[in-house]
Amino acid sequence: PDYLMVTMPMHTLRLDSLRELSALSQAPCLSLYQPTHRSHPDNAQDVAHFKQGVQALEGALSPSHVAADVQALMAPFHALASDTDFWRHTLDGLAVLGCQGVFRVFVLPRSMPMLAMVSDSFHTKPLRRFLQSVERYQVLCLSRDRAQLFEGNRDALHEVALNPAVPATATQALGAELTEPHQTVTSHGGVGQGRSPLFHSTGGKKDEIDHDTERYFRALDRALTEHHAPPGGLPIILAALSEHQHLYRQVSHNSSLLPTGLNIHPQALDMSRLTQLAWAVVAPQHQARQQVWLDDFRLAKSRRLTCDNLVPTALAAAQGRIASLLIESERQLPGWLDHETGRVVRSDQGDPASDDLLDDLADLVQNKGGTVHVVSQALMPTTTGVAAILRH
Repeated sequence: PDYLMVTMPMHTLRLDSLRELSALSQAPCLSLYQPTHRSHPDNAQDVAHFKQGVQALEGALSPSHVAADVQALMAPFHALASDTDFWRHTLDGLAVLGCQGVFRVFVLPRSMPMLAMVSDSFHTKPLRRFLQSVERYQVLCLSRDRAQLFEGNRDALHEVALNPAVPATATQALGAELTEPHQTVTSHGGVGQGRSPLFHSTGGKKDEIDHDTERYFRALDRALTEHHAPPGGLPIILAALSEHQHLYRQVSHNSSLLPTGLNIHPQALDMSRLTQLAWAVVAPQHQARQQVWLDDFRLAKSRRLTCDNLVPTALAAAQGRIASLLIESERQLPGWLDHETGRVVRSDQGDPASDDLLDDLADLVQNKGGTVHVVSQALMPTTTGVAAILRH
C-alpha cells in the first residue's frame, strides 16, 4: 500500500521502483531528500527546508539550462511546496524525484538525509537502503475479535489500511454465524490509544466462542495472505495473548510469520512501545542477515573472487560479472559512470551536476541481475565504499 495518500499524488515504494526510476531517467534528474516530522510544532519548518532544497536545485540548473526549461522542471516541486494539506500529513522522511515528464513523491516512515542533487540519473541510495526488507517488518496485532496490521522499521510503525476483503473484526468475517456473546463486545480504541476492548459474555457458550475465534483466524489469515503479502515477503510479528498466539499459528499458512512473537494484549500498548518491542524481535534477524553478507564476502575473498577498488569494480559491473555488491551508506563519490563501458570519471566534491558514483554503480549491478546491499561504514569490510563479489 501507499505510505500516505493526501492532496498531492503519492507513489508506492516497492522493490521494482528503483528499476522503474532508472528506466525513466532523462537528464537532468532532480533528487530532493529531507527529514520531516509527523506533528506540530515539529513539522512547522519542514516546508521551509523543502523550499531551500528547491532553491538549491534551481541554482544547480540555471547555469546550463534555459529559464523556460528550468521553470517546467521545477513547477511540480513548487506545487508540492504550496500544498498545505500535504505538509500537515508528513511522516519521518521525504523523497521527491523529478525529470522531464516524471515526478515521484515518496513519504516514508524513516528519516531521510538532507540532500538536493541534479545529475544524469536519480539518486536512489537512500531509497535502496530503506527497501532492504531485512530492516522492515509488519506487526499483526490480534485479539479474539479484532485485527490491525502495521508496517515499519526500527524507527517507527504506521498502520496499514486493510483491503476491504480483509475482515478486521470477527463480525465482518462471520456475520450472522457469530455466536451471540461475541456480538456484545465493546471496543474502546485500537493500538496506540492505550485501551483494551471489554468483553461482556454471559457464559455457557465458551466452546462456541472458541470455535468462532478459530474460524475468524482462518478467514483473516487467508485474506491477509491474499491481499497484503508485501513484495519480498516482509517478516510478520504476531502481537497477541499467548492463547491467541497458539491458535493463530495453528491455522496460519503464512510463511512470513516469525516464530517469535509478542505475548501481549496489543491494545494495551502505545505506538512507541509497540515499535520498541517489535524491533527487539526483528533485530537479531537483521544482524544475522548482515553477518551473512560479510561472511560471503570474506569467503569469496579467500577464493580471489572479490573487488574493492572502484574502477575495476565498475568495469566488472558493466560486464555483468558482479553477483553481489555492498556499498557504504554514508559515502558519496562524485562523478559519472558509463553504464556501457564501466568507465569512471571523477568530479569535484562541490560539483552540483555530478552523480554519486556509488549510486550509479548500484543501479548498474542491479540492472545486470546482481544484488545490492547498503550498509553503514562500521559494517563495511573495506575502506573504499565498495565490496563486490564476482561471479567469475
